[in-house]
Amino acid sequence: METQQTTVITVENTVNAPVEKVWEFWTKPEHITKWNNASDDWHTPRAENDLRAGGSFSARMEAKDGSFGFDFGGVYDEVRTNEYIEYTLGDGRKVQITFTDLGGSTKVTESFDAEGTHSVEMQRGGWQAILDNFKKYTEAN
Repeated sequence: METQQTTVITVENTVNAPVEKVWEFWTKPEHITKWNNASDDWHTPRAENDLRAGGSFSARMEAKDGSFGFDFGGVYDEVRTNEYIEYTLGDGRKVQITFTDLGGSTKVTESFDAEGTHSVEMQRGGWQAILDNFKKYTEAN
């Protein structure tokens, strides 16, 4: 039986805000809908989040012109407030997010299993763009 090697992609950014604010903006649906897009021509009109081990989340991501959209969701495996989130996406891929308190700023590190459709570079670029947008939104509000 063949075993497939999983490629793990990591993106990170340092947000100039305390970890408590970063955690709140990352996890509350009213904030998720404001930052969860990779470019200005996309948006997230809906987000739901049951932030606990066994809880689920979903977000609807759409092109603003209505040409394309998809649901992004999964189930939480582990949640440690202000520190760590681990979840499994609907397609079985794993994601880990670490929030490191740097005393007034917070390093967010996100590692995820790559999918097989798009290039690693494209996936890294998209997830990094969303994380960059999160930083911009959090620091401005």
